Amino acid sequence: MMAKAGDWVLIHNIVLKPEERAPQVPDDTKKVPLECLVKGFLIEDGVVGDTVRVKTITGRIEQGTLREVNPTYTHDYGKFIPELLQIGITLRETLFGGEDNE
Repeated sequence: MMAKAGDWVLIHNIVLKPEERAPQVPDDTKKVPLECLVKGFLIEDGVVGDTVRVKTITGRIEQGTLREVNPTYTHDYGKFIPELLQIGITLRETLFGGEDNE
C-alpha cells in the first residue's frame, strides 16, 4: 500500500536483538527482540515494507519499517460478562445506597 508524506502511519523497528538483552531479563524474554511500534506523520512517500521516517505528535523523528497507513486500535476488553454488570450495580448499592443517593 502506498503512503504519501503527511499520512498518519505506524512504523516498527527492533530496539535490541535477543543477544543484546540485559542479563537480568527473564529467560523467555531474552529469546525475543525488544520491538518498538511508533505512530507518526510520514515525512517522505513510501510503501508498506519500506524503511521510512516519521514525525511523532511530540515532534520526535523516528525511523522504522512502514507497517500500516491510518492505523486503528484492534484490542478490546473481551466479551460481555453479565455477572460483572451485576457486580457494579450491587457495589453502587452497597457503597452509596443506590441511585437515590447520587
